[in-house]
Amino acid sequence: MKITRGLAAHTLSPYPVLTIGNFDGQHRGHQALLRTVVRTAAEAGGTPMVLTFDPHPITVLRPGIDLLLLTPPEEKLARFQEAGIKEVLCLTFDSALAALTPEAFVFQVLRDGIGVKELFVGQHFAFGKGRAGRMDDLLRLSAQAGFRVHAVPPVLVDGEVVSSTRIRHLVQAGELRAAARCLGRPYGFNGSVIMGAQRGQALGWPTANLRLPQGLALPPDGVYATIAHWKGEKLSSASYIGSRPTFDAGERLLEVHLLDHKVHLYGEEIRVEFIERIRGDLRFDSAQELSARIEVDVRLAREALATLPQTLAEA
Repeated sequence: MKITRGLAAHTLSPYPVLTIGNFDGQHRGHQALLRTVVRTAAEAGGTPMVLTFDPHPITVLRPGIDLLLLTPPEEKLARFQEAGIKEVLCLTFDSALAALTPEAFVFQVLRDGIGVKELFVGQHFAFGKGRAGRMDDLLRLSAQAGFRVHAVPPVLVDGEVVSSTRIRHLVQAGELRAAARCLGRPYGFNGSVIMGAQRGQALGWPTANLRLPQGLALPPDGVYATIAHWKGEKLSSASYIGSRPTFDAGERLLEVHLLDHKVHLYGEEIRVEFIERIRGDLRFDSAQELSARIEVDVRLAREALATLPQTLAEA
């Protein structure tokens, strides 16, 4: 997959079939849009292409907002490639780009810069300074610019439109099964296993500890049924996010206890996917009480993971 940063570095591709957006999370709505782009490009002998932006436009349009993403840049690019996209053009979203009128965006960026032949966007796509350009404007301007526009309807899950904002709220509320239905997969992130205080080992529940990623939406503190991905294996696990209040707190970490495997993960890169929240964070009066509760948590995690194939089919 070709990745180009900046319009000046871009060279025209054969019959570009384009979609535009931030694609944070690459949820089911995004996936439907990308499939349509890839299929249309294949039928036309063209190039399936994405125009995206860095940083996220909202951080420029609304400075100071604490935007937490669902996917880091490297994961977003990897998912484009998995979807069959052949070219990604990433533009720096700055005040100059934000100031382009709808007309300038269509003629300078889409027509002259990219040479787009067909454009697929959501029905409520907005563009140009102040998001002033709407679908009627895009249809009018594209006719003048010589390319076709296709409005793609939104994807509904549980009767509501799937969006990155909705999924962020679900993740941060600990509603991981609902988030998975919107994403089409469990929510998760990657991290390197670090050395911990080894309290879990002493309690009989060893854990692989990960620092939490910065800038990503995270589930609230508590215990979760999870899947750990390591070297192509999917390892059932029970995980804890928090600062261990039973032991006078500390750095907020993710602690992953593998249910059926004993492997040395220190220094390894793993991906942890969150299936279901078991409980919130609690402080126990003793290590023995904590250990007894972990035994319950592990049983509940096993029960939650036993429903995983059905959950993914429903997603």
